[in-house]
Amino acid sequence: MTRQELIKEVQRYFSLRELVDEPTYKKYGDFAWNFFDTALLETLFVLRDKILKVPMTINTWMTGGKFDERGLRTNLSSIIRGKTDKNKLSMSAHSTGKGVDFDAKGMSAEEVRHMIQAKASQLPHPIRLEDCVNWVHVDIYNDGSKSKVVLFKV
Repeated sequence: MTRQELIKEVQRYFSLRELVDEPTYKKYGDFAWNFFDTALLETLFVLRDKILKVPMTINTWMTGGKFDERGLRTNLSSIIRGKTDKNKLSMSAHSTGKGVDFDAKGMSAEEVRHMIQAKASQLPHPIRLEDCVNWVHVDIYNDGSKSKVVLFKV
């Protein structure tokens, strides 16, 4: 499948505005798809279409919701700015187009992590899941593990 075909598949479940913040969408529009790693897009599609099979909520700013930093994070993001102001290095998967946070309809974050682990063989790429938080963070950073799913704590 080409990248354009993959984006069309991802768009069955996610609008670009769910994946980026408002300033990024306003400045770049559809070009912002280029900021996402193909492996992350493939992983999001498989999570939604094959593994969880329920709606996933990433950003909600476009409908008046409070979430605007759960997808791509730029230098304008308050999370990134906060680290910069404290002179802390930040190489978050969110900033490199390799990670997102989400909630899955009708499921706790722990239930989602367990389901993903149980169906790990369906994942197109190895992933990391942040453990012990009440949301789901997934990224495709590879820590060298042979496991398809690695749990980590910040």
